[in-house]
Amino acid sequence: MAAATAAAITPVDVVAVNAAGHQPAQAPAQGQRSASSQRDRAIFQAAGFRFSQARGQWESGSCGDPPMGAYEPGAISKVEDLNGDGRLEALVTEGGTCYGNVGTRFWLLSQQPGGQWKVMTNSIAMPEFLATKGADGFPDIQGGGPGFCFPVTRWNGREYALNRHEYEGRPCSPPR
Repeated sequence: MAAATAAAITPVDVVAVNAAGHQPAQAPAQGQRSASSQRDRAIFQAAGFRFSQARGQWESGSCGDPPMGAYEPGAISKVEDLNGDGRLEALVTEGGTCYGNVGTRFWLLSQQPGGQWKVMTNSIAMPEFLATKGADGFPDIQGGGPGFCFPVTRWNGREYALNRHEYEGRPCSPPR
């Protein structure tokens, strides 16, 4: 993936770390909830995750209960204002063999004017935010994985929809 056309995902507010260098996010104990931990809980819950007390981690349920095979629990890998509107977006990831050769799924959420979180998109892919932008200034997302031609989705004001396919910043045609 071309560095000239994309800004790599870098942890801004890492709240979980797993085998890839992140540890599972812990649910805060009663009476010990900070503004940050309340925000993290709201993000995970809006993405459809639940906290497993037995395993001490956030899980989407997509990989079974308990998760099957190799598994990396939910993690908030990025929290920042992606489009400059003054509200935060959050990137939640979860990994495991349940996601096939790609091995990861992501959820992108946006904080709404009332403070609640809403899922904008989710996909089984390794997301890369590109310099190109869609409606409201949201960056295009290249969904990486195995292969040499990747889908790029663009925010159209309602949803992230397929816009094109690229490999290293150049147009390509996916295999049929």
